[in-house]
Amino acid sequence: MIALLSPSKSMDMEPAKVSGFSQPQFIDRSKKLVGQVKKFTTEELMEFMAISEKLAILNRNRFREWKPPFSTDNAKQALFAFTGDVYEGLHSNSLGKSDIVFAQDHLRILSGLYGLLRPLDLIQPYRLEMGRPLEMRGAKNLYEFWKPVLTEELNRNEGDLIVNLASNEYSKAIDRRTLDKSMVSPVFKDEKNGTFKIISFFAKKARGAMARFIIQERITDAAGLLDFAEDGYRYSPELSTADQPVFTRPER
Repeated sequence: MIALLSPSKSMDMEPAKVSGFSQPQFIDRSKKLVGQVKKFTTEELMEFMAISEKLAILNRNRFREWKPPFSTDNAKQALFAFTGDVYEGLHSNSLGKSDIVFAQDHLRILSGLYGLLRPLDLIQPYRLEMGRPLEMRGAKNLYEFWKPVLTEELNRNEGDLIVNLASNEYSKAIDRRTLDKSMVSPVFKDEKNGTFKIISFFAKKARGAMARFIIQERITDAAGLLDFAEDGYRYSPELSTADQPVFTRPER
């Protein structure tokens, strides 16, 4: 079983407390992307990424300084580098050594720049969202650039289940037509004025919490997911389908 997460825009590049690391599997493809984006002026980057001038300057400098080979002196393990809402829910810094070993085999992070990351893969800071319309050598966008490669890689993994905890923007980088595994996409809903709704901030944290649950409880099948009961969420069989289990939390 493989659980998929989205990356986050926010990153913390202070050295991680863990010493183990691995290298991104698709670094040659990442080099091609960096080579393309490095050509952008600050103004072009502002328009391409829909960001402020300050952020455009920051990320232009990041792409200019991006250079493998990666080591713990110039890069950081992916699981500990991302710091957004999902990763607040995951609390990676409190995972034990055996948890990280399990995560290395069963957790993957989708990325516009790196494609598919294992938790201990070293990365340098970047911003390149999967949904941005970057044309690359016959590919009209990053989905076309990454989809065949990422789907093939997931097909090579052992097990017959993908747990999709990524956002729609990132999970679209997987070709469901050629994926030879089942995909389950958990949904997290909070009660608001008597109705259960997806509230983005809470749903992101819940995805991270489920990833942590999978890691710590060594979940390897779909049935095990239904025992998730973190932060007040409970499985709701009446709202669920086989490929979309729904977890609800009462209003607080």
